[in-house]
Amino acid sequence: MNTVKTGLLLAALTALFGVVGYFLGGSTGMVIALGIAVVTNLFAYWNSDRLALAAHHAVEVDERTAPELVSLVRDLAGRAGLPMPRVYVIDNPQPNAFATGRNPENAAVAATTGILQTLSREELAGVMAHELAHIKNRDTLTMTVSATIAGAISSIAQFGLFFGGGRGNERPNALVAILTAIIAPLAAMIIQMAISRSREYEADRIGAEICGQPLALASALDKIANGVAHIPNADAEHHPTTAPLFIINPLSGQGMDNWFSTHPATENRIAALQALAREMGSFFTAPAAGSPWGSSPRRGPWG
Repeated sequence: MNTVKTGLLLAALTALFGVVGYFLGGSTGMVIALGIAVVTNLFAYWNSDRLALAAHHAVEVDERTAPELVSLVRDLAGRAGLPMPRVYVIDNPQPNAFATGRNPENAAVAATTGILQTLSREELAGVMAHELAHIKNRDTLTMTVSATIAGAISSIAQFGLFFGGGRGNERPNALVAILTAIIAPLAAMIIQMAISRSREYEADRIGAEICGQPLALASALDKIANGVAHIPNADAEHHPTTAPLFIINPLSGQGMDNWFSTHPATENRIAALQALAREMGSFFTAPAAGSPWGSSPRRGPWG
């Protein structure tokens, strides 16, 4: 059922692309826009992971440059029955992480330096397990494709704002272009939000099962949400359509693009994990300072 819902939402995004084209250029504009949508989908399928990683200046690491992180991901991937994904580090003080890739065989996980400095090993394991759950469920392709289409809709709407809109041989209609530039990205954001929100609870549940400590993931979510609230992420603000990829929405919420959250409320996710912990009989205590990965900020092994 979730797959059908996601397919319908992606179809709605593609249809919205055509509607935008129609308002900006009539029937010809709609055909052109739908053609662009098809090309965008194909391009996103093969390149969405590279685009997302490049947008956040992610650097690939290995056993030599980040041995603890890579070892942790390898262990969790083994538990999840997944191929080892590529591992990236993002030089950003905001604690956050995301996964991307068109399938488990071509997947990647990325963690910010901020999250590595903020979380304990157990908490980081919960976060990485959550990202691996997205890979296992093939959510990464869905979210990256939706991000690419939503970004394209915003771009074509802005293009119409500058060059005017019209149907057929009619003169350009500035009002139509302005309304399209405002409404189209907003509609794309709402659809993208619906795609993302329905998948976070499931990734939390499966991630908790992979790492075996639901409360560790709950503790991580609390710390990440607190960090996001106080530490801006400039790259995410410049590329807001990538927000659904992250475990916690990285946007500051100060602009129009942030009126609607792409993630469920953190407190609701934590409550769901606490309920799961009671079912699993799981217990977790935050580690003392100085334990592996540490509770206090420190530099990672990549320098």
